[in-house]
Amino acid sequence: MELDIQCEEMNPSRWTELLSTMKSCKTIRLDDCNLSSSNCEDLSSIINMNPSLTELKLNNNELGDAGMEYLCKGLLMPSCSLQKLWLQNCNLTSASCETLRSVLSARPSLTELHVGDNKLGTGGVKVLCQGMMNPNCKLQKLQLEYCELTGDVVEALNAALQSKPTLKELSLSNNTLGDTAVKQLCRGLVEASCNLELLHLENCGITSDSCWEISAVLSNKSSLIDLSVGDNKIGDSGLALLCQGLMHPNCKIQKLWLWDCDLTSASCKDLSRLISTKETLTEISLIDNNLRDSGMEMLCQALKDPKSKLQELWIRECGLTTACCKAVSSALSVNKHLKVLHMGENKLGDAGVELMCEGLLHPNCNIQSLWLGNCDLTAACCATLATVMTTKQCLTELDLSYNSLEDEGVRKICEALRNPSCNVQQLILYDIFWSSEVDDELRALEESKPEVKIIS
Repeated sequence: MELDIQCEEMNPSRWTELLSTMKSCKTIRLDDCNLSSSNCEDLSSIINMNPSLTELKLNNNELGDAGMEYLCKGLLMPSCSLQKLWLQNCNLTSASCETLRSVLSARPSLTELHVGDNKLGTGGVKVLCQGMMNPNCKLQKLQLEYCELTGDVVEALNAALQSKPTLKELSLSNNTLGDTAVKQLCRGLVEASCNLELLHLENCGITSDSCWEISAVLSNKSSLIDLSVGDNKIGDSGLALLCQGLMHPNCKIQKLWLWDCDLTSASCKDLSRLISTKETLTEISLIDNNLRDSGMEMLCQALKDPKSKLQELWIRECGLTTACCKAVSSALSVNKHLKVLHMGENKLGDAGVELMCEGLLHPNCNIQSLWLGNCDLTAACCATLATVMTTKQCLTELDLSYNSLEDEGVRKICEALRNPSCNVQQLILYDIFWSSEVDDELRALEESKPEVKIIS
């Protein structure tokens, strides 16, 4: 049994009603429910008396350190079998880390701990690492984003990594680590016996200076399949270093996020080589990099390579125009693997999308999710988009937000949605202005086809 409640104010009678339900739940999710430390005393009892409870999510509640104290009393009871604990943005401080250290040391069932967006600080996380080093700790996933960490935390993290072969996922994004600490962390990861699968280091103050060490992790840890270094100024020179590790035969990367990394079209030669030869790579995000049409054309050439197995390409806000759309169309007509294409916030225009639709309509194309928000589109391209919607039954999600489609364009899209051949289940139309008559048509359409979700 699962209890999943979000964004609900808890009055006393509602809380009492839920407590009786919680006694038999395997999963409890109470995100954004205005819970406080007093609710944690009740939850502690639930943890103690419900041995089937394996997952507890309490994100975005003002639990505080006092609430954490209550929770841990239940977590430390022998009857507790909790495996996954989510406490993101719960107003915790370093004072909670001593309590959590006890839980990590005593609760081998706990495999996931998500405590991001709390002011734990470097001192607090050092205490957590002591708990991780206990032989009883079997933690597999540790999420420490936005925890006000500095580079001084890395020595303790490396010691924990050395003793924790079970650890699969480590997220340190949005902490001020810097190159020196990231280099130290990477050297520790190379030496550690852990089989890390996910490493997230977004917005950590990384430059090209530490990319060689990250590259070494990629070439030494074949287990690493998910790397995110987005929102770091690594530049083209850093990307070239990363690609040496990414192209290593040992590297089995599947998901690579490089958004807002100060990349230009100069990086696209290396990226194209990666896309066309690394058959494990299925998802890449290059959002908010100045790749331009020339860079996109190189990427499209890579997508046409038979070895490319890429399924998701995120290339929003990359300085693209109509000029690259013929190459995109050509790639879509050849590549059978690409399922998700995010091209929003590029000046593609109606002419560009018309060209893309030629590729989208090709029998080889299997796109399921297409994002074209804020692409300077008007009603002029909507008839062709409607043809794609009614012809390509694989297409289930379409985003046309922030475009001047007006009544004429929205009506053409609605007409396609009514067609029995159309399989679009989610249509996103943020910030598009239409008349009250068209609004009535949209509401009627939603009623007639409840499986279709129109988000506006």
